[in-house]
Amino acid sequence: MAAEFSTLERNILRAKGLSDDQLGRLNELGIVGRNDFQTVGDLSTLLELMPDLDLAVAVRLLEWALPAAAPVVPVSAVKDSADALTGGEGRLMVDSSDSVYCVHCQFKQPKDYTPGDLCPNCGLQAEPIETCYWCGSTGPGRFCRVCGAAFVSTAELSLAVMLRRDGVAKDDIPPRLKLMGQSEKDALWGRVRRARM
Repeated sequence: MAAEFSTLERNILRAKGLSDDQLGRLNELGIVGRNDFQTVGDLSTLLELMPDLDLAVAVRLLEWALPAAAPVVPVSAVKDSADALTGGEGRLMVDSSDSVYCVHCQFKQPKDYTPGDLCPNCGLQAEPIETCYWCGSTGPGRFCRVCGAAFVSTAELSLAVMLRRDGVAKDDIPPRLKLMGQSEKDALWGRVRRARM
């Protein structure tokens, strides 16, 4: 058994983020070679032995020292990714492509839902019928089913039409309306009112 890490192993450990003090601490603990990490076994044990060790450095260290093992991932990262997939309930939910959710309360609509119906959960129109600022057609959802433009709120429809007349590109109108300040919108509303006279 080697009394300390080889020169190559020390260079690799430094590249993984260990300082010379931490290398000395590993030697004091009896971890003097790559095989000794098999005895340590896992991330939590390594962090218990060396509490000052950065989590990311510990993960890189064990991935190098235990290449045959599964990738070393902190428990919190595994839980966060599982919650993202399962909604935090511990089971994976897969919806069909025709599932519709209420835009107000996110309640899943029944299978016999048709556009324009009221949500059984909140009583509001689950998918309001919107008017497209670009082609003038109407329909449910977030995008126009005729030209593909993203719907804007009904309150800002006239502003979007004015921007279209000014030559702003179809895909640039919704983000531009979101970025506009109130003074810019007021100026645009003045132009809309003058155009109606």
